[in-house]
Amino acid sequence: MEENKEVQETPQEEQATPEVPQVEDKGAHDDYDWSGGANQKLSYTEDEIKKYLQEYESTLNAVEENALVKAKVTHVTSGDIVLDIGSKSDGLVSLSEFRDTPDLKEGDLIEVYVETLEDDRGQLVLSRRKAKLLRAWEDIKDSFANGTVIKGTVVSKTKGGLIVDCGGLETFLPGSQIDIKPIIDYDQYVGKTMEFKVVKINEQIKNAVVSHKALIESDLAVQREQIIAGLEKGQVLEGIVKNITDFGAFLDLGGVDGLLYITDISWGRIDDPRKVLELNQKINVVVLDFDENKKRISLGLKQLQPHPWEVLAEDVQEGSTVKGRIVNIEDYGAFLEIQPGVEGLIHVSEVTWSNQPINAREFFKLDQELEAKVVTIDREDRKMSLSIKQLSKDPWSEIAEKFPIDSRHKSTVKNLTPYGVFVELEEGIGGMIHISDLSWTKRYSHPSEFTKVGEEIEVVILEIDMDSRKLSLGHKQIEENPWDTFQNVFPVGSFHSGTIIRKDDRGAIVQLQYGLEAFAPIKHIKKEDGVMAEVDEELTVKVIEFNRDDKRIMVSHLRYLEDIAKEADDQVKAERKAQRTETSKAIKKQNSAIEKSTLGDLEIFDQLKDQLSSGEDDKKEDK
Repeated sequence: MEENKEVQETPQEEQATPEVPQVEDKGAHDDYDWSGGANQKLSYTEDEIKKYLQEYESTLNAVEENALVKAKVTHVTSGDIVLDIGSKSDGLVSLSEFRDTPDLKEGDLIEVYVETLEDDRGQLVLSRRKAKLLRAWEDIKDSFANGTVIKGTVVSKTKGGLIVDCGGLETFLPGSQIDIKPIIDYDQYVGKTMEFKVVKINEQIKNAVVSHKALIESDLAVQREQIIAGLEKGQVLEGIVKNITDFGAFLDLGGVDGLLYITDISWGRIDDPRKVLELNQKINVVVLDFDENKKRISLGLKQLQPHPWEVLAEDVQEGSTVKGRIVNIEDYGAFLEIQPGVEGLIHVSEVTWSNQPINAREFFKLDQELEAKVVTIDREDRKMSLSIKQLSKDPWSEIAEKFPIDSRHKSTVKNLTPYGVFVELEEGIGGMIHISDLSWTKRYSHPSEFTKVGEEIEVVILEIDMDSRKLSLGHKQIEENPWDTFQNVFPVGSFHSGTIIRKDDRGAIVQLQYGLEAFAPIKHIKKEDGVMAEVDEELTVKVIEFNRDDKRIMVSHLRYLEDIAKEADDQVKAERKAQRTETSKAIKKQNSAIEKSTLGDLEIFDQLKDQLSSGEDDKKEDK
């Protein structure tokens, strides 16, 4: 270094002079060629000078500008480092560029960037900083192309991730690429040195995106392959619950995930896996199935325990009473769980002795506790049918004594259908009132026009069907049939006053006296002025049909108008006929009085002429 400084302080002419080999002193200046004088001329021939230069240049390395080279540290000062790259001169680099290598000492080799072989002052210009950046970018490109691993230090947190210094070049680490599990606290990673893979680069702006998650996944993939390769069905493994969903739980089996489906958690029904499992819980599971191609592993927890049907108590048999809770409800019934994994079906037909239709979803409630009687049990097929109604005595065994035909009873309306009303006389005993048996006089399009659910209604027992366990009931039968009387009140051809209460395209319903309703076809409610009668309009109608058996009356306002017109026409004809008869008698009387008179009697002739003329007119009108 001192020699280098001396070279820099030496005048340009002296630096250009090659070093003269020293000859062993034989005496004071004995070998000096004093003939050279003061011109400073060399005492070498041109061939010798050329030879010496070739030997000197052969000791130097072939170094090019803008390249990375290895340099040897020859001297370290408080502010600079002298580097030998095997060139004509050494390079001088500021110590601040070597902060990443604080223990640098003489003799160490380090990579630098050759900016210029000779600047304006003929000095070699090197850069440690540019060498680091160039090498860092080469490593990043290699990692992106070949998947090699690079190291970096997290220097700061930014929006959406972290800034990582990879060999002096800043890269971006997205939050989603930090780990395989979601990370919330980014600050815990600042200052850490980690390994990464480059997942994206931008050549133009020398920017890159790195991922630590990719390394973890790569390691897990290798580990997963090893685990799956050693899997066998029925194998018991220890897993950690890493995620819980509505349909089951995902377990970490030491680098590979498996799915524990909700139906394989417990022999009993569960509606939420979170009620049984907890995050990070360690449990033993059995391998049910696995797919090496899709990397799917199905796990089971309940399979590590004996099936509840295999240890079901022997006293649970046909005829015994069991307790349980409702765990599932279907349209056809409900399932009663008497112990986890052991269920029995309560069919809707086994709910009540009544034949009234049961809506299972309205009758049963989830988690409802009930008692039931075992009707059938099959331990091999693991099936059991239960009954609620058989816990009590069958009321139909005494039906004939308690509810004889033609007896009257009070009942409660339980259900309405388009064809009738279902009522309950007592617990388990019910029947139906057909819509036609609600009233003697009114026709209902739906039973809801007559009654509603929950109302009390009086009924008469019409028929008992023991085989089908059905009661036919009537309500109108509590009164006598008025149609026997109506037959005399409303005979065909009779006229009555009525009010239109309903009307459609087919016709109108006419309210008659005694609450009786009759039907009038649409063309039969046309009035005298040709306009159709409307609802609430009162008309005089004629009974054109009376059917006692079908309880039907048909009326017509048009026929009434026609009868009135005909009656008026007949009366006019009768009056004219009587007038003609009187005229004929008058003529005969007159003829008798004038027998002796002559035709020349003009007064009598004119009178006869007028009478005859009047008679001819009457005949024309009659025709």
